[in-house]
Amino acid sequence: MSDELYMRRCLELALLGSGNVSPNPMVGCVIVLDNVIIGEGYHAKFGQAHAEVNAINSVFKNFPEQATHFLSEATVYVSLEPCAHFGKTPPCADLLIKHRVKKVVVGNRDPFSEVNGRGIDKLKNAGIAVTYGVLDLECKHLNRRFFTRVTQQRPYIILKWAETANGFFAPLTNVQRWISSPLARKIAHKWRSEEDAILVGKKTVLADNPQLNARDWNHKNPVRLVIDKNLEITTEYNIYNTDAKTIIFNEVKTEVQGNVHYIQMEDMHFYLPQKIAYQLYLMDIQSVIIEGGANILNQFIESGLWDESRVFSGHVNWENGTHAPRINGILKEVIQLNEDKLLISYNTN
Repeated sequence: MSDELYMRRCLELALLGSGNVSPNPMVGCVIVLDNVIIGEGYHAKFGQAHAEVNAINSVFKNFPEQATHFLSEATVYVSLEPCAHFGKTPPCADLLIKHRVKKVVVGNRDPFSEVNGRGIDKLKNAGIAVTYGVLDLECKHLNRRFFTRVTQQRPYIILKWAETANGFFAPLTNVQRWISSPLARKIAHKWRSEEDAILVGKKTVLADNPQLNARDWNHKNPVRLVIDKNLEITTEYNIYNTDAKTIIFNEVKTEVQGNVHYIQMEDMHFYLPQKIAYQLYLMDIQSVIIEGGANILNQFIESGLWDESRVFSGHVNWENGTHAPRINGILKEVIQLNEDKLLISYNTN
């Protein structure tokens, strides 16, 4: 039970890096001596110190005279296997060996080929006791984006839309009508800040002129992805402003103009979701949230290329409109948001 208690604290810490560490995983670390936490840390930003480094540094900050001795008697809890290779930073397994920690408790093994058991083996070969698999499912869920990119060579794909109580997604005309509440829109902006990219189709841009940023959450903006086969969206639309990097998938050209990147694809009417998913993988985009329109959402659903859906179900009814997408997923959570509901499902295929 104590292992699970400290691992849950690792997960709490890891979440503090949400939106800032991709394509790295979120990792938290807690250092315990005689059932007392003497140091903790998390991976805060891509390219900067890993969780184990920050946790050990906190021990030296808290106990400058006793840190070396304390670490040699301590148990280190970390939500993901310590890295065993030189990347942006030196191997964390080597750091733990250097400080001769007594024991390491790991949540998940790291599926990345440069690690994948090597960190654990390093620790064991140095005489450090190692336990792994503590809260395995919870740790994997936390880093489901990272695990998807490494094991499936594509980004983690989230589908998001709002629908009326009677199942309509959008009006039949281009007149904008709101379904979800201001609270739902603020939550959606929080989600945007947590993912690497946001994807929409040409019709959504022409109809709504969206900004596709996280302005209501005052945090980082995702990369904007737009499907515009023949480059019909003119430059006065918001997607061309300087709020964020914009990538436009098209059949006309590959070119960079300031923060706008045009990426040419052939035969976009064939296997478009697969082509986009692979292109994003090559660009180290680890997660994408797809916000429409219905045609784009349905293409990803029909191809089976989605992992999670987040659907706001409003309390309003419309007489007609475009029907909302339908998925064959496992409904995991229903959250009441004033008069609306948020339905979260996962693809188990």
